[in-house]
Amino acid sequence: MLVVEDEPVIAGSLVARLRAEGFEVALAGDGPAAVSAFAATNPDLVVLDVMLPGFDGLEVCRRIQARRPVPVLMLTARDDETDLLVGLAVGADDYLTKPFSMRELAARVHALLRRVDRAAEAAATGGSAARLLVGDVEIDKEERRVRRAGVEVHLTPTEFDLLVCLATRPRAVLPRERLLADVWGWADASGTRTVDSHVKALRRKLGADLIRTVHGVGYALEASP
Repeated sequence: MLVVEDEPVIAGSLVARLRAEGFEVALAGDGPAAVSAFAATNPDLVVLDVMLPGFDGLEVCRRIQARRPVPVLMLTARDDETDLLVGLAVGADDYLTKPFSMRELAARVHALLRRVDRAAEAAATGGSAARLLVGDVEIDKEERRVRRAGVEVHLTPTEFDLLVCLATRPRAVLPRERLLADVWGWADASGTRTVDSHVKALRRKLGADLIRTVHGVGYALEASP
C-alpha cells in the first residue's frame, strides 16, 4: 500500500494505523515522489492527499491510473463538491474529508480492497451474467468495459461497480444504503454523499438521462429502450 501525505504528523498516523491493520506501507511526501514510489512498489491501493508539493494529488492520480488501474482513496481538506467530482473524474474511487478518524480510514481501505477481491472473483468465475444490456448501455463484466450507443466510455473501478449494481435491477429504485453496502461494503449510511457524487460522475460520462433520482430514497437506472 502507498500513502501519499506531506504533513509529517498525519503521515505518521496514517502509516502507523495501516501497519497495525496488517498492511505493508510505503510513504511519499510529494507528487513526483508518489509517482516514483508507485512504480517501485506496485501497491494494491493508494491513500492520496490532494494538496501536495511538486504537483497535486489530482495529477498524481492521473499519472498512476495511466500506468495501471488501482484503487485510490483521496484525502481532501475541502468539503467542496466540485473538488470531489474532479477527484472522481481523474480516477479516485473514494474520498475522505479532513479531519477524519483513523477507524473510518481503516474501514474505507478494507471496503475498497474487498471490492477489488469480489471483482477479481467474479471475473474468474464468470459471475452471474458476463454481459448486461439496458437500453443502449452495454456492460461487459468480464472485460469491465462499458459502451453506450456503441461508443466505449471509460469508467473508474467504482463507477463501473456502481453501474453494474444498478443495471442488475434496471428501473428498480435502489436505496443509497443498499448501494453503499453492495458497492462500497459499508454497513451504515454515513457515506450517502459518496453515492451521490459517483452518480453525478456517471451522469457526466454516460448522459444525464441514464439514472433517475428518487428524492429521499435512492436511484434507478432508466436507460431508454
